[in-house]
Amino acid sequence: MRGNPNAHELIAPGTLPAVLELLANAPGEWTPIAGGTELMVAHAAGRLSMSKLVSLWGIPDLRFIRMSGDGIAIGGGATFRDLRGHAGVAEHLPLLAKAASWIGSIANQSRATIGGNLVNGSPAADSSPALLVYDAEVELVSVRGTRRIPYSEFHTGYKSNAMSADEVLLAVHIPLRFAQHRQYLRKVGTRRAMAISKVALAGSALIEGGVISEIRIAAASLAAFPARLYQTEAALLGKPIVSGTNERAREALLREAKPIDDIRSNAEYRRRVAANLLHEFLSSLHAEVEPS
Repeated sequence: MRGNPNAHELIAPGTLPAVLELLANAPGEWTPIAGGTELMVAHAAGRLSMSKLVSLWGIPDLRFIRMSGDGIAIGGGATFRDLRGHAGVAEHLPLLAKAASWIGSIANQSRATIGGNLVNGSPAADSSPALLVYDAEVELVSVRGTRRIPYSEFHTGYKSNAMSADEVLLAVHIPLRFAQHRQYLRKVGTRRAMAISKVALAGSALIEGGVISEIRIAAASLAAFPARLYQTEAALLGKPIVSGTNERAREALLREAKPIDDIRSNAEYRRRVAANLLHEFLSSLHAEVEPS
């Protein structure tokens, strides 16, 4: 079944205030669309249920990357090509720059936006694990003003989030305090490029005196939405980088992970691969602390 263009209405107000006014006057009636890399695929397949769409594409108030002394603000309309080409992102947020290079094809990266990636809420979202380990916050905007929440609290279930019907994702805010952290990101998929991840794992750790003083582990495709692995982190925090610690963390991850079976993989495979990725990350920490 193919989509019928006559079944949908698309308007482009062109400014953020105009979009917000539209959403405020008819909350839940209009669905914002940014790059369209997800919604247009659904439309082509005849699966797009939303009848009224409002375009966010090309609105300057949403497409920016700004650096300050203590953080980077990324507009919800910034594309993954914008992220790949930004020197500050490459220097300070290497995991996010790496994840941006995974998003579909070069053409997709020129259209897909970070805001759309997060609001779409796929459990396999490529940018999410990096944002989670970087302690990102999302800033939401409506005619009522703006509010910021930790990204770790943004997703509330499968493809659901904490946004109100009249809000747009204005920006993602990331603190610049991870320069001394050992960082890790790896994706396992059918191919190296243009493939949705079967599993992705990100990690950030601060090692002091051979002990893990800070640790963040996040994953895609291990739950109904991208999430921090807090139980796995608890098994590592304050512990020395030794084989026993690594094994306890692996066991914690296997208990904590709640993946599903789907067309791309099965739950048990995802759990085992994620545990192997965690072992790889922790082994790299051990090699840095005690080089051979």
